[in-house]
Amino acid sequence: MSTPPPPAAPDTPEIEDVPTFDRDLAPRRRVILDRRPKRRTVLGLAALGALAFGLNRLVEAAPAEPGGSADPMAPDFTLRGFDGRNLRLREQLGQVVLINFWATWCGPCKLEMPHLNRLYDKYRASGFQLLGVNVDEDPATAATAAERLGLRFPVLSDADKSVSRLYALSAMPWTVLVDRDGRLRHVHRGYRDGFETTYDAQIRALLTAA
Repeated sequence: MSTPPPPAAPDTPEIEDVPTFDRDLAPRRRVILDRRPKRRTVLGLAALGALAFGLNRLVEAAPAEPGGSADPMAPDFTLRGFDGRNLRLREQLGQVVLINFWATWCGPCKLEMPHLNRLYDKYRASGFQLLGVNVDEDPATAATAAERLGLRFPVLSDADKSVSRLYALSAMPWTVLVDRDGRLRHVHRGYRDGFETTYDAQIRALLTAA
């Protein structure tokens, strides 16, 4: 008796044409998948697996302290700012910190910068720090872009991608919120209109937390 053919694989949603990363975090365009269900299923599962792997790497890189909160400690780093001074994350303990990874080639990054400026101005006197981490290979070009964008918060250079790898970036921009104790509380992948409202609510909650 012949074996019946296996059931057709279910369709998976097409992946949008959005900026993504290759292995050294250079920009490229994600390919729209074709109409063949089998190929879309395989690539869709691969994309989900890659995202899960990235989030697991982030948790592994910042394990929770024994006996402490379930939230992991944010990986510490020191980077040089465009003003020539070094800045270390651990030195910001006692403040709520928003870390925004961005690049000059990233359109959504530029769209959210005015909102980040406003958040920085609104909360900086209340114990809030905002750090922009630029991942461009040429810091001089990035510094010129930051000046053109009118950024009022500290901007640091991660040209060798060491901190980007530490935080397991898989999209751009990539935004994280760290509480006063240095624990990683929120991670935001990419940017869409309205994210700044979420940032505002989360910053306010962390600032007023006991």
